[in-house]
Amino acid sequence: MPRMADDFDEFSFLPAQAADVGVDAPLPRGERVSLTLPDGRTLSALRYVPAGTEDPPVVTFLHGAGLNAHTWDTTILALGLPALAIDLAGHGDSSWREDAAYLARVLAPDVIAALETWTDRPQVLVGQSLGALVAAAVAASAPERVRDLVMIDITPGIDQSAGPSQIRAFFAGPTDWASREELVEKALAFGLGGSRDAATRGVYLNSRVRDDGRVEWKHHFAHLAAAAANAPETEGGTDDELTAVLSETGWDDLDAVSAPITLIRGDHGYVTDADAGEFARRVPAASLYVVPTGHNVQEEIPADLGRLLSGIAG
Repeated sequence: MPRMADDFDEFSFLPAQAADVGVDAPLPRGERVSLTLPDGRTLSALRYVPAGTEDPPVVTFLHGAGLNAHTWDTTILALGLPALAIDLAGHGDSSWREDAAYLARVLAPDVIAALETWTDRPQVLVGQSLGALVAAAVAASAPERVRDLVMIDITPGIDQSAGPSQIRAFFAGPTDWASREELVEKALAFGLGGSRDAATRGVYLNSRVRDDGRVEWKHHFAHLAAAAANAPETEGGTDDELTAVLSETGWDDLDAVSAPITLIRGDHGYVTDADAGEFARRVPAASLYVVPTGHNVQEEIPADLGRLLSGIAG
């Protein structure tokens, strides 16, 4: 993939992504939309409208910690339905929170405001990792906005000794770099991003060049993880934001959800068999799917995920 300027068209990757997964239908129209929240912060999102239509979204997507709305691009291409993908606070083009509170129940009101503004019907609300916990909080507090809840590779109370620790390790360390190429190499070294082209695309869509020429992640989590890694340990251990998002309140939210619930997990993702068993015990009416992938299902098997979601949305 050639080196790109910082002002590249953020939807310019769609033709290549469609070709990668064999989608030969006309590409949807992608557009960035933004909303000013009551406290003055900006919430940003991507809206995808199928070619030849002006249909409003029927599926809304919420990404995981450290990602952004573009993580869903290829899945949305395979889905073939009008969709909305939101940049959660502190990620993508949405404002960072001054209080650094990125808990599901804190982020949920932003998403509800987005649904009230950009959708006209109850959504199939799809969340991955942190986004799934936020989606559960939204479904619990605004049931009229959610037709179905789909959670991808996370459960409340997930075992943090394995997968989530990789997130902390990846983002801990320097908070800026000399070039995006350094970030691409780091992502590949951690086994993230898949191919070099995919990793390069992900880095360009998830980073920015500052006025001083240094490159930094767009999301706030990298700064929080780096600060936590350098903080002195206390007797009870480090209680950083990446740990806090996995609190018991997630189970309370799921108890309050009236919409149908689906859990999709990777067979080598972050949700263990024990985690899945606890989920099935606590949410017995939920549908469970195991797919051959890791944690970032939407990036590793996007076409398969798109087809699965199409069946749910249909």
